Amino acid sequence: MSPHVPALRFAPELLLRAQNVKVVFFDVDGVLTDGGLYFGEYPPGDKRATPQDSFTTGGETLKRFNTLDGHGVKLLQRAGITPAVITGRDSAVLRSRLHALGVTHVHFGTEDKLPAAKTTLEALGLDWPQAAFMGDDWPDLPVMRRVAFACAPVNAHVEVRAVAHHVTQARGGDGAVREFCDLLMVASGRYAALLQEYTR
Repeated sequence: MSPHVPALRFAPELLLRAQNVKVVFFDVDGVLTDGGLYFGEYPPGDKRATPQDSFTTGGETLKRFNTLDGHGVKLLQRAGITPAVITGRDSAVLRSRLHALGVTHVHFGTEDKLPAAKTTLEALGLDWPQAAFMGDDWPDLPVMRRVAFACAPVNAHVEVRAVAHHVTQARGGDGAVREFCDLLMVASGRYAALLQEYTR
């Protein structure tokens, strides 16, 4: 059987900008998820409800993740690029998902994302020219304006799309992360070899 020829193509200028990326930061809500916040509610009398639940929404907070994105994050690591997450929120379900994906560089409950990104870069012995970021809203702008490659989902806020070097075709939570991971893997020169493992 002849080798599989990759169908994916990106503009040369994008690949050139991305070729030295060694770490990529991701926001969560609106990037790794669709941005929706799903709040559950315990039924009346449920022992898990707390006293304040009678005044505010109780129960579990649910997040929807995309399996294409998850596999992309795993492949990214195999391509020698470190995924990192900086998010303004924290939840057990998010921690579980990131653990399953092998993401160890994570900052939870962080609204000021610039210091968090600097801390991760220092820990990895890297600098801004080796970093990328994918975000969707204003809190992501300080980091996006410093990294070598900034990316935004197509449904990101207009100000974020304006500073992004690449805007994905896919929406946040619906394959946008995978699209960015694919681009970075192609730029690293590892995409074809990784794909070949699945097509031999």
